[in-house]
Amino acid sequence: MEKQLKDILPVLGIEQGAILSKQGAFTLAFRLTLPEVFTLSDEDHESLHQAWVKAIRVLPKNSVLHKQDWFLKKQLNIQQTASKRTFLSEASDRYFSGREYLHHDCLVYLTRQPQGRRPATSLFSNLIRPTLVPRDVLGAQAIREFRDIATQFKRLLEDTRLISVQQLGTEELQSQRKKAGLIERYCFLAENDEQQLYRDISFEDTLKIGNRQVDIYTLGDTDSLPSVCGPRLTYGPYSTDQTRFPVSFASRLGLLLNCSHIYNQYILVGDEQQVLKQLEKKRLRLQSLSAYSRENAIALDATNDFLNEAISRQRLPVKAHFNVMVWSDDREKLQTKGNQVLSAMAAMDAAAKPETDGAAQIWWSGIPGNAGDFPVNDTFDTFAEQAACFLNMESNYKSAGANEGIRFCDRLSGRPVYADLFDAPRQEGITSNMGTLVCGTSGGGKSMTVNHILRSLYDHGAHCVTVDIGGSYLGLCDTVKGYYFTYTESDPIKFNPFYLSGGEVLDTEKKESLKALLVSLWKGENETFNRAEYVALSNALQGYYSYLTQHSSVFPAFDSFYEYLEHDYREVLKSHRVKESAFDMDNFLYVLRPYYKGGEFDYLLNARENLDLLGQPFIVFELDQIKDHPILFPVVTLIIMELFISKMRKLAGVRKVLTIDEAWKAIARSGMAEFLRYAFKTIRKFNGIPIVITQELEDLVSSPVIKDAIINNADIKILMDMRKFQGKFDKLQDTLGLSDKGKTILLSVNKDHREIFVDIGGQVMKVYKNELCPEEYFAFTTEGKERVKVREYAAQHGSLEAGIAALVAEQHTKPHIL
Repeated sequence: MEKQLKDILPVLGIEQGAILSKQGAFTLAFRLTLPEVFTLSDEDHESLHQAWVKAIRVLPKNSVLHKQDWFLKKQLNIQQTASKRTFLSEASDRYFSGREYLHHDCLVYLTRQPQGRRPATSLFSNLIRPTLVPRDVLGAQAIREFRDIATQFKRLLEDTRLISVQQLGTEELQSQRKKAGLIERYCFLAENDEQQLYRDISFEDTLKIGNRQVDIYTLGDTDSLPSVCGPRLTYGPYSTDQTRFPVSFASRLGLLLNCSHIYNQYILVGDEQQVLKQLEKKRLRLQSLSAYSRENAIALDATNDFLNEAISRQRLPVKAHFNVMVWSDDREKLQTKGNQVLSAMAAMDAAAKPETDGAAQIWWSGIPGNAGDFPVNDTFDTFAEQAACFLNMESNYKSAGANEGIRFCDRLSGRPVYADLFDAPRQEGITSNMGTLVCGTSGGGKSMTVNHILRSLYDHGAHCVTVDIGGSYLGLCDTVKGYYFTYTESDPIKFNPFYLSGGEVLDTEKKESLKALLVSLWKGENETFNRAEYVALSNALQGYYSYLTQHSSVFPAFDSFYEYLEHDYREVLKSHRVKESAFDMDNFLYVLRPYYKGGEFDYLLNARENLDLLGQPFIVFELDQIKDHPILFPVVTLIIMELFISKMRKLAGVRKVLTIDEAWKAIARSGMAEFLRYAFKTIRKFNGIPIVITQELEDLVSSPVIKDAIINNADIKILMDMRKFQGKFDKLQDTLGLSDKGKTILLSVNKDHREIFVDIGGQVMKVYKNELCPEEYFAFTTEGKERVKVREYAAQHGSLEAGIAALVAEQHTKPHIL
């Protein structure tokens, strides 16, 4: 005979954020945000475990802790992820859209049972014998006391600073228009909160909800439990010879169980004295029967041990039960999921019991607010310490907003998450600066990672200035239509520091930078520069720009400046009777003659393209061919300094990013180490991010520039696979200031999985996957053969973007094209 669920539902109503059952139980609901999986140390797991034990101990007698973790397979729905819609950002969104991942929702229900109620069993459940009138309606005083206890429970968990707890109100508990409440979601297995689906529930033969068959696998008796449990266990895939990577004891029943499931955890707190009294009676009974059966003798020893530990170590005896619920409308798929559950429990050294006869009552007691009716014959006696080991302690990676962070992926499913490396940590007091150090061996993924970070920052509106050796950023620069400065014999590097873009004026800063450039070209390192020469150059620059306003046909460049000095300014000096000893014009012009047309370096300061450096948001200086050149390299580094300082001071409210790849070595040798120190200590005040990339381990250990100027002022460290340095890791660990927790997490990085380690302020440490869509990969690749192929396709199709698109399309049909 069919019944309406509303007629037998054990919930009487929801009032003031609490669920009232027809048996008189009173339930408060909470949503927990758990720490991220694979980010905890041994000490963190111990701290979490102790917090849960303390929280359980504050619960009053005749109460139930029901923790219900939902893990649902979902597909990623990509929204617009950047303020600038570029070729690469759109390709990335397409690539990740629809990706499956395991969504986690953690709920805790605290139930206060009425006094004197008979414990439920599989036979005497309110599913079979519903009671419409509560036997004992809780009074106002009891409700207030229970709310106070729930507040203590919440505070004890939040004191770890690893868990945040939100109490749920009436709107979250009960169904709203076009939104399923928690009770409805559980009863009908609504996998989407927006669903309002009403399905038939059948308990014949097997448990079925609509066309879905539900299987329940339980840990409900001592015979099926592991012989040893603890707050954590070692996760083999991420451990090394030197480190043991910890995960929570029940993690295999959580995110590591890769299918849609619900993990129910019940801890029933009874009357402690009454429980011990009953166990004493059981001990006496077993003692009298122990001579007749070896099983009775073993049970007697176990009961004695339990009582001794309860009394001597002040343990709290509780009853516990744990089960995993899976479902499917396909019997074969359900069997596969069941095998996954059995394997997960076997990995914990536990033996799962597929529930058959008691499945209906166990499922029924899982209804939010009905945990007080859990059948006690399906529980086992234990202590709060052991029961807490079986609680799921970890959740998915958290994600910032798409326009606030860099898109990486989590380690489990490759779900895109956005990591806010720069703003949120400073606001939360985790970091004091935005200095970033990227370190990894050749082929470890440094260039791919930094390209991706720069692309993301550019999409968010940042101005990026990159100094490179090796051409790692050419593809990205082309796709964002930036300026790319490099040197070849046929097309040498060229600038025009005399050009003022629209809106620029000859202010003091611009004048000083031009004077510094002219002096560096004129004077040797050991030559003096006197006051009269300083005044003469200042007047020359002021006069030159006045001359330009009067002669609009003259193009600002070094050539026209040289001609102005040779003719007009020479006359100015004569009229002011400036002596040759004060400013030797002939010597100045002679020394700077190589930079004038027809000279050896006439191209260097007379560019007529790529002129608006201040307004161009993406600029790359590739210095490989000139890093050892005694003339060109110092001039180029001066221009880079002037450019970035100008952006810092003039682009208010705009983020500025200075990236120095392996070029930092050449810069430091040429006396520019002071600029690195200045950048790492100062540009944060101008919303600037300095990034330095290095490759060799010895660079970190031996370079004073790296150690003093960069590491000490880099609160953000991005490190690649370091397992090859396991044998000499202590020195690296000391140099980087890594904790033992950081060492354990870092050594779990696997470059074959494109993983990177991120350390933010020494407090937030985690590993991400730097997974790129094919378009990003081809734009960023530094592999010689692939770069040649990309350039060939770009030439054939008219642009880099069109070439990459064609290459990706061809790769789909011919996967081994490269």
